[in-house]
Amino acid sequence: MTDQSNSAGSRADAVIRVLLADDEEMIRHSVRVILKHADDIEVVGEAANGAEAVRLAAEHGPDVVLLDVCMPVLDGLAAVEPLVALDPAPQVVMLTTFDDEENVLWALRAGATGFLLKDEGPQELIRAVRAAVAGDAVLSPGVTGSVIRRMLGGGSAGVGAAAPGSSVAGLTDRERDVLVMLGAGLSNLEIGTRLGIGVGTVKTHVGSILGKTGCESRVQAALVAYQAGLMS
Repeated sequence: MTDQSNSAGSRADAVIRVLLADDEEMIRHSVRVILKHADDIEVVGEAANGAEAVRLAAEHGPDVVLLDVCMPVLDGLAAVEPLVALDPAPQVVMLTTFDDEENVLWALRAGATGFLLKDEGPQELIRAVRAAVAGDAVLSPGVTGSVIRRMLGGGSAGVGAAAPGSSVAGLTDRERDVLVMLGAGLSNLEIGTRLGIGVGTVKTHVGSILGKTGCESRVQAALVAYQAGLMS
């Protein structure tokens, strides 16, 4: 794992601790098998409902929680806030389907790092875990555009809305390139690879983009990219 953030850099050789939360045992089993193929990832617990996920997260202190949206006792949406309120707080990645865009918006508002489609491939799942712990928003390319369009359509007022007065007018050409890739849901590493620049440089560009557009998150920046007509 590369030093994609200060926190990640200080633990570059550490194992990423993951908690799985899904009420379907077969899905938990499949995800666990996939993650076992990554030497830098360890599954430290499994939960069948949101309440159990919060309890196990407090007990095991995972770096990342892969959290299903719909679960009994306490669903994934309701579990996000108590999870991100833990100290230290894990990165929460929602496991979702194409029909869950509305729920995804509320999860992002509650503090989730991002979302991943349940039918993504093994490498995408591993990449998402690494991206989350490195501080990247996890925005599944397969559903990002749909979620952004719902934001723009006003179906969920105030959820992930762009900052008032945000504009791309002050961005450099390279920052615009990076913004387009944020809109496509790419991680810092993927952006750096495509542009032929280092991850640290990408992080600098992202920080500048957030500052110039008045956005608080990569999700809001992605929304700005769509609002500005930068996404084809």
